[in-house]
Amino acid sequence: MEKVFHLRTQSHDEMIDITYELENWIQETGVKSCILVVSSLHTTAGITVNENADPDVKKDMLMRLDEVFPWNHPKDRHIEGNTAAHLKTSTVGHSQTLVISDGKLVLGTWQGVFFCEFDGPRNRKFHAKIIK
Repeated sequence: MEKVFHLRTQSHDEMIDITYELENWIQETGVKSCILVVSSLHTTAGITVNENADPDVKKDMLMRLDEVFPWNHPKDRHIEGNTAAHLKTSTVGHSQTLVISDGKLVLGTWQGVFFCEFDGPRNRKFHAKIIK
C-alpha cells in the first residue's frame, strides 16, 4: 500500500508536522504491524523526525541550518540560486523509515514526523509506502 500526499508550503523554509496525516492514513489501511517509509519527492525538501511539543525546536533547527548553509553564498554556482536548500535537504535527509505496531506509528512521547521545506513556498508532494 502506498499513497502520495500533497501539500502547499507557506514560507521560504518551514517544518510542517505531517504525523496526523500519516496516522489517519494508517488507520484507513487497517494495517497492524509493518514498516512505513516516508519520502519527499523533491531535492529541496526533506523528511525528519523530531520534537513536536515545543514550536521553538522547529524555529531553532531552521535558524541553525541557515547559519550553516546561508542562502546567499558568494561561491555558489547553481544557476537557480537555491544551493542552500539542496544542502539542507541532503543534511536532513529525504526520507524516514518508521515502525507501525498495533496499527499506530511508533514514536516517542515528543516525536513527530515533519516535512521540511527549504525552498518555498511551493506545491509539494511526499510519498508513503507500507511494507509488510
